[in-house]
Amino acid sequence: MPVDGPETLNMIVITSPTGQIGGRLLDILLNEAPTRGEELRVIVRAPAKLPDAVRARVDVVTGSHGDAAVVDRAFAGADAVFWLVPSAPKAPLSLDAVYTGFTRAAAKSFTAHGVGHVVGVSALGRGTPVAGRAGHVTASLAMDDLIASTGVAYRALANPTFMDNLLWQAASIRDHGVFTGTVTADRKAPVAAPRDIAAAAAGLLLDRSWTGTGEVPVLGPEDLSANDMARIMSEVLGRPVRYAWQSLDDFRAALAGRGTGDALVEGYVDMMRSKDQGLDDGVRRTAQTASPTSFRQWCEEVLKPMVQA
Repeated sequence: MPVDGPETLNMIVITSPTGQIGGRLLDILLNEAPTRGEELRVIVRAPAKLPDAVRARVDVVTGSHGDAAVVDRAFAGADAVFWLVPSAPKAPLSLDAVYTGFTRAAAKSFTAHGVGHVVGVSALGRGTPVAGRAGHVTASLAMDDLIASTGVAYRALANPTFMDNLLWQAASIRDHGVFTGTVTADRKAPVAAPRDIAAAAAGLLLDRSWTGTGEVPVLGPEDLSANDMARIMSEVLGRPVRYAWQSLDDFRAALAGRGTGDALVEGYVDMMRSKDQGLDDGVRRTAQTASPTSFRQWCEEVLKPMVQA
């Protein structure tokens, strides 16, 4: 891989490089890493999903990053790793298997190869009264604990709900002016754009002066309720959009109807119940925890083009 920069190169490994966060992170690092003396390696199941121009500029390790042999190859010579557990909605697995179980081989490989720094995608909620019964979030926090136990310098990106989660309802917003959710309509909470999460990850991966373990919250610029989001979407789209509250039982049935595994369904239900009980309320927004993309900006730049398409 041709790289312009210092003769001594470092290696950053990116997992899930075709996902909504990993893909954006890879774009950032392709622009920034070469000038800082960094090489890039990706772990990907289907390399064909990467554009030809990207494959020409990164070292590709084919396979799952839950596979011990794959991470052993990928982490050899690596200085830093971006860690993201992929979604597995139809897998008949426990939440422990989806998060901690999937990460266990990588955790051993971090130690075996002397990886210095790991940045992981996780969730808000640690230290809140509901953190122990928050489904996917509880399992994600346990994954963080596993990684931290290896002694690697670790930063967990502690995220609220993603703005991009609304995109699966783009057709309903377009055709019916309705989006659904299980949280109380006027409950305000942080919401973040995946591109800001990717930017936070890039900053940590490129400047590895930090040590120890900790969380880096990514909170967006403001707290919003579902009613607030409906108003902003209405203004941006130029048509009425309303929020329709969905019971947890209906939410459970909808997930099951899409073939989601039983353990994962209950994990999502527990997570959404906990969000309505203050799961995302435990971190104060500061200049360090706020991220720049507003929901209005996201609607203009991401949601509106999809709805219009």
